[in-house]
Amino acid sequence: MWAWFVDNSVWILILASVMVVLLLFFNDRIRAWFSKITPEKWQHHFWGNITAIFWVIEAIFIFILLMAFLALALAQEGKHVFAMPKVVETWFLAHGMTTVVILVVGIVLWIVAKKTIPPLVRRIMTRPQKGESREGLRRRANTLEGVFLGLSRIIILLLVIFMILSELDVPIGPILAGFGVAGIAVGFGAQYLIRDLIAGVFILMENQYRVGDVAKVADVTGLVEEINLRKTVLRDLDGIVHHVPNGEIRVASNYSRHFSRVNMNISVSYGTNLDFAIKVINRICNEMAEEEKWKKIFRSVPQVLRVDNLGDSGIDIKIIGDVKPLEQWNVMGELRLRLKKEFDKEGIEIPWPHTKVYFGNKPGD
Repeated sequence: MWAWFVDNSVWILILASVMVVLLLFFNDRIRAWFSKITPEKWQHHFWGNITAIFWVIEAIFIFILLMAFLALALAQEGKHVFAMPKVVETWFLAHGMTTVVILVVGIVLWIVAKKTIPPLVRRIMTRPQKGESREGLRRRANTLEGVFLGLSRIIILLLVIFMILSELDVPIGPILAGFGVAGIAVGFGAQYLIRDLIAGVFILMENQYRVGDVAKVADVTGLVEEINLRKTVLRDLDGIVHHVPNGEIRVASNYSRHFSRVNMNISVSYGTNLDFAIKVINRICNEMAEEEKWKKIFRSVPQVLRVDNLGDSGIDIKIIGDVKPLEQWNVMGELRLRLKKEFDKEGIEIPWPHTKVYFGNKPGD
């Protein structure tokens, strides 16, 4: 068994490394996937033990990873050398302490990154920026934190692996060749991957949208749940999650940058006194803006802008005003409710399509 392990140690090392990376980097997604496939009656029991289960699985793959390193090191002494106590002791004295130090340094670097990157990003983001609200700065900080921490994990992991391999005098050529086989398999798609990564860099640098914004990208509108260098993840009103490669984004529309706008039309019948209807609309908007609940939301009180259209069934009156980001839909819904009640009270008719039907009689008979 040990001889087989030594013979295949390079591939075992690659497989164990990939599994450790997946478990460390995609922990939340794997948990979410398990949550979806787990029956609801088992959810409470499942989530009570999921952390322990993940620790055990991660420990198993880390142990396999370390054993693969050991097999590669011992293979330098002989192809099928067995891990006898004397051999292990000799190896540990020659390379073990340095390997442990490298692992400890890697862990310390990751802890330092987790402790320093979030406050550093928040400190930079709290500096006043023209037109940017505190909520907008917070969203940008959260987005950048996730990206920088993800990059830090990858860089630290690669540094630790290659430093340990160097310490063990293990040629990294076969390992790189192993990754090269996978690289050839995705070679045709590499151009799209590079395009996605470059587009992701510009999205983050230009602050086009952040996690928590409502945006329209690649003809998909939804709440931005995740941004990384490769893709943007949005959830629409139906709860559908869309994964959009950054390279596919030609136009990005942000519905919640700096402020949002109430932009709505209210229709009245042709027999309505427009001056009176406009006064009623503006009065309702002003009354709403004076209430404590809504006062802090309005940037500018919505008011009638103009008579917007003479339609087939009625006259459209446009209302416009600025509110805090993401509040425009709540404000418009409340305004429609209040205007309908007030129009009923004041006798202002909201039109609907009418059809005149003649049963063979000439008009005027």
